Amino acid sequence: MKDTIRTVVYAVLIALSIRVSAYEPFSIPSGSMVSTLLVGDYLFVSKFAYGYSRYSLPFGLPLLPPDRVFFTEPERGDVAVFKLPSDNSTDFIKRIIGLPGDTVQVINGILHINGTAVERKKIDDFIYEQNPGQFSRMSQYLEVLPNGREHLIVEQSDNQLGSDNTPEFKVPEKHYFMMGDNRDNSNDSRFDGVGFVPRENLVGRAEFLFFSIDGSAWQIWTWLDKLRPARFFTSIE
Repeated sequence: MKDTIRTVVYAVLIALSIRVSAYEPFSIPSGSMVSTLLVGDYLFVSKFAYGYSRYSLPFGLPLLPPDRVFFTEPERGDVAVFKLPSDNSTDFIKRIIGLPGDTVQVINGILHINGTAVERKKIDDFIYEQNPGQFSRMSQYLEVLPNGREHLIVEQSDNQLGSDNTPEFKVPEKHYFMMGDNRDNSNDSRFDGVGFVPRENLVGRAEFLFFSIDGSAWQIWTWLDKLRPARFFTSIE
């Protein structure tokens, strides 16, 4: 009996150490990152990509020094999980658009970084199932950031109030400007509810999907119809 308990304890400790120091699973609950990430996607986040802060630990325990240890600067275009600055507990996932010192602005739907319009190319529309049987057609673009990173974004229009025409934002030192790829349906750094994200609040970089299901994952009897195997084990661009 003692050996069994010891084995279970060791297994739990190993699992916790991997979760804290290496990779942590996350699921996507909203459509703010469509079409890159879909509701029902399950992914692994690299905890070591940006080093570690208190938010790398369960419950945000203040056991590490302020800021980060073993810090590596994120790259523009990374998809990152972070703790919402307003409560330091809710997990958000967005794309890093603005680095410390950058200026960021959206004008008529076009992203501008440091005063220059970011290139984007129109591609085939994205058909999005917002609810079962309810589809919407969204304009889809390949956006090319100044460092050459490419990713897909979707737009309902280029004149959405608040999201497609913004003030110019100046990213403070040790902060980042985050945006969702679903540009007209994302609560991100353009809005006061999120704002600039402190470096300390970064949890990790989203690396790859390991599972994806369209619907409620707990309804096992529906899996054969709901699984999206083409998304299994795909990298996140």
